[in-house]
Amino acid sequence: MPNWVNLDALIPREDFEAIDSGGLTQPSAISTTLRVTDLLPDSISYSVLRKPDFQRETANWTPEKVAALVQSFLEGDLIPAIILWRSPKSGSVFVIDGAHRLSALMSWAHDDYGDRLTSRQFFDNVIPESQRKAAEATRRLIQENVGSFSDLSLALKSPRTVPDEKLLLARNLSVFSLNLQWVNGEAEKAENSFFRINQQATPIDPTELDMIKARRKPNALSARAFIRAGTGHKYWSSFDEITQSQIESIAKEVYDLIFQPNVDLAIKSADLPVAGNRYSADSVKMVFELVNFTNGLQPEMWRDESGTRRRKKAGEEVAPLSDDPNGTATIQFMRVVKKASERIAGNTPGSLGLHPAVYFYSFTGRFQPAAFLAAVAFVQELSEKSRLLKFSEKRQEFEEFLIKHKYFLNQIVRRYGSLQRSVPPIQKLYTILFEGLRDGESDDDIISRLQAAPNRLPVKLVGVEEYEHGRDFSAKTANAVYLESVLNNAPRCGICGARLHMKSATVDHKIRKEEGGTGAPANGQLTHPYCNSGYKEHLHAAIKKS
Repeated sequence: MPNWVNLDALIPREDFEAIDSGGLTQPSAISTTLRVTDLLPDSISYSVLRKPDFQRETANWTPEKVAALVQSFLEGDLIPAIILWRSPKSGSVFVIDGAHRLSALMSWAHDDYGDRLTSRQFFDNVIPESQRKAAEATRRLIQENVGSFSDLSLALKSPRTVPDEKLLLARNLSVFSLNLQWVNGEAEKAENSFFRINQQATPIDPTELDMIKARRKPNALSARAFIRAGTGHKYWSSFDEITQSQIESIAKEVYDLIFQPNVDLAIKSADLPVAGNRYSADSVKMVFELVNFTNGLQPEMWRDESGTRRRKKAGEEVAPLSDDPNGTATIQFMRVVKKASERIAGNTPGSLGLHPAVYFYSFTGRFQPAAFLAAVAFVQELSEKSRLLKFSEKRQEFEEFLIKHKYFLNQIVRRYGSLQRSVPPIQKLYTILFEGLRDGESDDDIISRLQAAPNRLPVKLVGVEEYEHGRDFSAKTANAVYLESVLNNAPRCGICGARLHMKSATVDHKIRKEEGGTGAPANGQLTHPYCNSGYKEHLHAAIKKS
C-alpha cells in the first residue's frame, strides 16, 4: 500500500448553507481563471476557498501523482477545469470538482505536503509517521523535477543564476493559470452537482457516500471523530464547546486504544495496533461498521433519507436515526464504542486484553478488519450471555486453536471478502470453537463441526508444503516470520495461561493480600485485566465452595 499525501488541511471545509453576517451578495463578474499566486496563504482568493463540509478527505494521491500534477501545470499540459460554486449567502467559493488538483498546487505554493504549519495546526500536531514520510517523498520529487515554488519565484529576480530549463518553468509560473467553470444556483443545485460529478471519473466509495449523506447523524459524526483522534476538520463544530471537548477526548482515547502505535506494512515489533493501520484502505469502513454494530444500528435506519418513514425488519418497526442537533447522541454512541473497545484492549478491569497477533492478523501478518469486528461482536455476545468466565476458563485452548489454524482466517476472507461479509462467518467460527471446547470436543471434532455447520465455513486443513515460495523472502513471508516470533515469545497470563499483549497487562498478587501476600516482586505475576478481577474472584469462590 502506498503512502498517501494528506492535503486535507489546505482548503477549509464549510457548510453550503453557512450564512455570513453580511447577508446576500451578487457578484458583478466572476473570474474564469486562477493563478498559482492566487493560492498563496495571504491571497484574497485563497482566503475564500472552501470545500463542502461533506467532502471526502483530500488524501488519496501518491507523492508521484502530486509531483506529476505540479510538473504538468508548469510545462503547460492540459489540466481539467476546476468547477466552483459561489455561495450567495456567505460569499465563500466552494470546490465542486478539482479539490485534489487545487490542493496539489497549493501544497507546492505553501511548501506544505501534510507536514508543515497549516497541516500541523489542522491536525493538532498529530502527524503520523506515514504522513510525514509521504510529505518528505513529495517534497523531494518536486525538488528534483521542477524545484520549489520559492526557488522558481526567486529565479525570475536573478535569471542569470539559474539553468535555462528552470528559468522557463519560472516564466511559465508567472503566466499560466487554471481554467474555472462555475455552477449557478442555490446550495441544493451545488450539492447535486457535487454528487453527480464525483460519481463519474472517480466514484465516491460507497461507505464514504453513506457517511456523507449521514453527515449530521451521530454514527457518521462518531466515526469521523474516531478515525482522526478528534483532530482535522471538526464536523462537530456546531456543538457547544463542552460537547466538542468531550467528543475530542473520547475520540483520542479510543484512537490510542485501537490504532496506536502507528505501523507501516511490515511487522517489526510485538507492539501491534489492535485495529491495524489507520491509513489502510479499509480503516474508515471498519470504524463506521464498528460504530453501527456496537450501537445496534441497521443500514435502513440511517439510510432513510426521508427522516420520518419507518421500515419493517423481521416484523418489527425500525425507527430512522435522526440528525444530532446538539451532540448528545454522538457522545452516547462514542461511549458505547469506547466500552466495546475497552472490553478487548487496554487496562480497564473488564478488559480481556486480546492479543492482536492471535486475533486480528492473518498468518501472513496482514491485519484483517473483519477479524477485528468479529472479535468485538463475539466478546459482546459473551458479555451479554454472561459467558466471560467460561471463556476465560477455555481461553488458552481457544487461542491455541486459532494460532494452530491461523490460515482458516485467510480461507474465510478469501471466500467472502475483506470486511462486512466476512464478519458473520468469522464470528461463527469463534462461537463454534468456544462451544466445542466447552463440550470437551477435540480439534478434529471442532473442525468437523465447522465444516458441517449450516452455510458451512470454507475451512480445510492445509500443510506448509501447499504454499510455494521463491528463493528470496517476500514481504508476506517476512511478516509471517516476525508474527511467529511474536506469538512464540509472548508472555503468558499467570491466571488463564493465554498470551498477553503488554499494552493490556496488569500486575497481580500470586498470593492475595488478604491471605498474607506481599508486594514483593516474587509475589507478582502478569495477567489480563479481566483475569485479575472477575475471573480470579470466580476461581477463589469456586475453591472456597469445594
